[in-house]
Order: sequence, then C-alpha cells, then structure tokens
Amino acid sequence: MILVYWLVLVNVLAFILYGMDKSFARRHMIRIPEKALIFWAIIGGAIGAFLGMHIFHHKTQKPKFKVVPVFVLINVIFIAFCLYQNYHLTVTEMEADIGLEDEITIVQISDLHNQFFGPKQKRLLDEIAGQEPDIIVVTGDIVDHSHTNYKIARDFIEGAVKIAPVYYVTGNHEVWLRGNKMDGFISWMKQQGVIILDDRYIDMGEYILAGIADSSLDSFNAYGSFDDTKPVILLSHEPQYNSLYLELGADLVFTGHYHGGQIIIPGLGGVISPEFELFPDLFEGMHDIEGMKLVVSRGLGNSILPVRINNYPEIITLHVS
Repeated sequence: MILVYWLVLVNVLAFILYGMDKSFARRHMIRIPEKALIFWAIIGGAIGAFLGMHIFHHKTQKPKFKVVPVFVLINVIFIAFCLYQNYHLTVTEMEADIGLEDEITIVQISDLHNQFFGPKQKRLLDEIAGQEPDIIVVTGDIVDHSHTNYKIARDFIEGAVKIAPVYYVTGNHEVWLRGNKMDGFISWMKQQGVIILDDRYIDMGEYILAGIADSSLDSFNAYGSFDDTKPVILLSHEPQYNSLYLELGADLVFTGHYHGGQIIIPGLGGVISPEFELFPDLFEGMHDIEGMKLVVSRGLGNSILPVRINNYPEIITLHVS
C-alpha cells in the first residue's frame, strides 16, 4: 500500500503545484521554478502534472514542458510494472517430512503489512481457500507501524478463520505498536477464534505446535527444549534466530520478516534484509539446518522499500508428513 499512497500523493501534489503556479502568474507573484514543476512529473507525478497543465491552461505552449506527456507514458508503464510486482499473488508449494503418520497441509501467511488484495481481502482469501489447508499459520507483521490499518488486517482474519483454524505469533511491527489499539486488536483476534502462540505451545495430538513472540527472541525462556517424543512445528517471525530454534528441538520452523530481500537478482538472491544486511542467505525458501527445516516466507507486503522486483507476494503451502 505504500506505493499506492506515494503515487496518489505525488500526483495530487503535482496537480496542485501547477494550479498554484498559474495563480501566481496571474497575480504577478514569485513563481515556482520550471525545473521543480518538471521534477514532480519525473518522480511519478506526471499524470497530475499533465492534468494540471490542461485544466489550468498552464505551460502547454512551453517547449520544455513537451516532455510531460512522455513522462506520463513512462510513469504509466512504471506504475503498471510496480503494481503487478507488488500485487501479483503467488503460491509456493513445498513438502516436508518430519515423521507424521497423517499428512497435513499448512498455509503460511507472513508480513501482510496492511497490503490490500481486493475488497475484504477476497483475492488473498480465495487463494488460501483453494489450498484446502488443515491449519493456517500467521508469522507476524499483519499490520505496519508506519501506515497502520487495522481494518485491512481484520478483513483478512475474519475471512481466514472461516477457512481453517488460525495460529498467530507477533512480529516486530506488532511489538512497535504496543498499546491500547494493538492490545485491543489481539483481543479481538482471540474472540474470532485465532490461537495466539506467543511464548506458548499446544499439543496437537500427533505433533507439538509452538510459538515465540518477537519481543522474546533475544531472551527466550518461556519453555524448555522439547524431547523427541513428538515432532515440533515452531512459529516465529525472524529466521536469523535459527540457533535458538535448534536448541528448542524444533523439527520445522515457519518464519518471514525478510520480505524476500525486496528485490531478487537472479544468481545473487534478495538484495537487503530489514537489518540492512546485503544479500542475506535466508531471504526465501526452505533451508535444512542440521536436520531442522526452516521455512522463510517472502511475505505479502513491504516495509523498508515500497516496491518489490522479481519478488511476488507469496503464500506458502507446505504439505507435511
């Protein structure tokens, strides 16, 4: 949603600036520099600039402003490309053998960050329902602290709990949003039937389903290591704490947080992590770490940068046996 907000803002501002400059010209006031007007067209506001030129009958005869329609075309192509990169949902199917007698299908959702996938999140929910999951696991950052929209998150939760049982752990953005609104949202999720697994675990019969709150990762002591009696599936937000997950005896771990590195360069991988690490190893996919399977979701939304490139929003479907 950050990209959409930016495009709306920059085009509205460009339109206003062209109108203001026309008004200044009529009143013989200090003008907005022409370089500044063209600059707003270059950085994404070409549509607003073009409309401003023609609605206010301003700069239409100036030769240097003939470039504005060119930038309209460039902006339209760029906007279409970016929107497709940001909103084209993909489903990544994987398999993991952790010793279960009966196979289960787990759908992982991570890092929604208030990303919008149609009214009531219909596109996202339809894709999830099509996977026919036994459970849905949500590994944090369902909201974003910088452009928080609880309604988008509520729409997702309301639809998800109708598909399958939902299990949830908090991410760093929920930690940053601590307070009455976030606490109220967590309480509301519980009322909808979401199982919050922050620093707790549940015996699911054939396996243990455990979770770690993001705020506990640096000093975790909520429960001890599991034995080998049952396979352990662990939910956490950040993949880089894999040594902790190994110590706890996890067999399968679901994480997110890295957003696929925002931009994926073939042969090199994801460009940057939220900790500003260049080309992190754990940016997507399933990794085998001393026998433990670590899943890293590319997630659905953005945080550091407003644009994904070669890194479509991802739903993970894991068939676990």
